[in-house]
Amino acid sequence: MTPRAARADRNADDLDVEEALALVRKHPGGTPDTPRPPHPGATGWPEARAIAERAPRHGSRTGCLTPVAVPLASALGLTLAAPLTALTDLPSFDTSAMDGWAVSGPGPWSVRDEGVLAGHTAHTPLTDGEAVRIATGARIPPDTTAVLRSEHGRTDDKGRLHVTAAARPPHTVTHGQDIRPRGQECRSGDQLLPVGTPVTPPVLGMAAAAGYDTLTVVPRPRVDVFVLGDELLGEGLPHDGLIRDALGPLLPPWLRALGAEVTAVRRIGDTEQALYEAVTASDADVVVTTGGTAAGPVDHVHPTLRRIGAELLVDGVQVRPGHPMLLARTKEGQHLVGLPGNPLAAVSGLLTLAEPLLRTLAARPAPEPYTLPLRDGVQGHPHDTRLIPVALRGDRALPLLYNGPAMLRGVAAADALAVVPPGGARPGQETELLDLPWASGGIGVCFT
Repeated sequence: MTPRAARADRNADDLDVEEALALVRKHPGGTPDTPRPPHPGATGWPEARAIAERAPRHGSRTGCLTPVAVPLASALGLTLAAPLTALTDLPSFDTSAMDGWAVSGPGPWSVRDEGVLAGHTAHTPLTDGEAVRIATGARIPPDTTAVLRSEHGRTDDKGRLHVTAAARPPHTVTHGQDIRPRGQECRSGDQLLPVGTPVTPPVLGMAAAAGYDTLTVVPRPRVDVFVLGDELLGEGLPHDGLIRDALGPLLPPWLRALGAEVTAVRRIGDTEQALYEAVTASDADVVVTTGGTAAGPVDHVHPTLRRIGAELLVDGVQVRPGHPMLLARTKEGQHLVGLPGNPLAAVSGLLTLAEPLLRTLAARPAPEPYTLPLRDGVQGHPHDTRLIPVALRGDRALPLLYNGPAMLRGVAAADALAVVPPGGARPGQETELLDLPWASGGIGVCFT
């Protein structure tokens, strides 16, 4: 084992007491015992993601939000809810593909005094042996044979236009040369893009060219974020048992990068009533809470969900960090994702439950799964999947240190999270990776 790998193993998980006991539990005589699952009833990591992905389909075939029509300027990053059908032929008239001359018949040609510019509609037909200056994109005059590029023509001292010998034999052009004919790209009524296409900058350009002012799209899911905890500071240095709130700054931009519209970010005190009032007053599509998902004296998420009659879909996940995460259907058309309070554990919950839930609501395509070999080995949990920050170095993934549940130093330098199966992964082992939104460069990345 390399020194780096040995150091990674020693610092790998910032294991909590429960995990440490699972890894080293022994019989009284010192013989290793078979570790028992530390949280029975928790959902396996792959199944938890699958449940979150299909949760919005309750009572709906697609599970996505009701489509809306939005101006082109507001559609970037959304998903087409109706096919993009050409409203006109493209181009809608014969146009010049180049700056040059529109010519009729064989050369040489006499050249008209006036030129033809883009945006002008009425042009006198050319007669045989006649040419006229023309700009790229301008409408071709009637009876034009071809367009002769500027660099392929010359005029003599009598003002007659000739084809330069370097381009073609003298006095010849090819019929239709450098003319974009009407309907070359599409005809009116052609389907240009299907339902489910993400709206990228080229899609916006295509829609504008095809005559659209608005697009029918699936809107962004609206998300309310409730940060729980009396111990959290909004500014300044930690002091007197108080700590800085890391999730308030982290979650909203991350959720936006996942395609959500963050409609509220609120700090909620450690009382069940405060949480109850916040959840029941929310009309967001998704409520995200931080902390309070375990069974401690100020863990009020479970009691609140019971009080409002919510349907608990996932109650704990076999993943480290972040196993106390949960997913509930609070009412028809609304879900709650309960994230653990530790920062990296909350990130794990985002990628496990929030990402697939939001993806279905927004009708966004699932990312293509991929693997890379690990440069170093990673210690595993005996029962649970581990999500480990990694940096991508060429064709390998480098596991990063400082990956304990309360740490952000590792993920702040990461490109992805490696999905390490129970039992761990050896150096060189192919391992599934989850790209971080900004590292993958998706069009939905928007932090504002």
